[in-house]
Amino acid sequence: MSDTLSNEQWRQFEARGFLRLGKILTHEELNALQLRMDDIMLGRAPLDYDRIAMQLDREPGTGKPGPQTKGHKGATLSYRKIQDLEYDPLFLAYMQKPLFRHICARAYGEETTVACYRAMFMNKPAREGTPLIWHQDRWRYLDRDPLITIWTALDPATIANGCVEIVPGAHHTLINPTSGSGFLTPEQAEELTRDAETVFLEMEAGDSVLLHNHLPHSSNINNTDIPRRAFSACYMDAITKAENGETFNVIFGEGALQPELV
Repeated sequence: MSDTLSNEQWRQFEARGFLRLGKILTHEELNALQLRMDDIMLGRAPLDYDRIAMQLDREPGTGKPGPQTKGHKGATLSYRKIQDLEYDPLFLAYMQKPLFRHICARAYGEETTVACYRAMFMNKPAREGTPLIWHQDRWRYLDRDPLITIWTALDPATIANGCVEIVPGAHHTLINPTSGSGFLTPEQAEELTRDAETVFLEMEAGDSVLLHNHLPHSSNINNTDIPRRAFSACYMDAITKAENGETFNVIFGEGALQPELV
């Protein structure tokens, strides 16, 4: 994959709300991220876990996802989400690839400083996983919407193990603008998908896809014996303000995090 997108590729993204980027990771980089992700879950990574948000896929005794809070929740490969991975040097270095800098410049402007809204591991453990209902990624406590996410498969993503399903071209309108997190009502989801040709984003390990955050998407549980691990990085204009005073780490531009320093 080139370090830039062609004008035609960008037109496809703008029209359809997604663009398959192909295999961005080398075999060695993929292996390193897979191993690092397991080390983080098992508590073996050299990280300050007090600044990493972690959520178990199943809270012991409840059968439901646990709370997403800072800190390690025990040595297990059955985490659902792990956030704040810009503090890990391997994942940060991946987020700062030249192609992703180019994509951010196309989305936000050549001179715009770009921050990370979230750098997140998403996991559907074997024979488990939490279904995700139809939604558009947006957060009303921000004064402007982050626009782009780059989603990278760390394992093969298939229909059987809960790959992402999308409605191409449905990102031009906010379907439920009053929802704080963009989730659709059952009636809205049924209307959206009734006549739409949805696409399952089946991917090989190491493949990436560029997603517009307003593109409606969902995913199912994992019905296989392999996990469906992925890394999702959402990039935003660094001038974005949050009502709760939350601040965000710069990824591209002045003051950007450096892998050797995190």
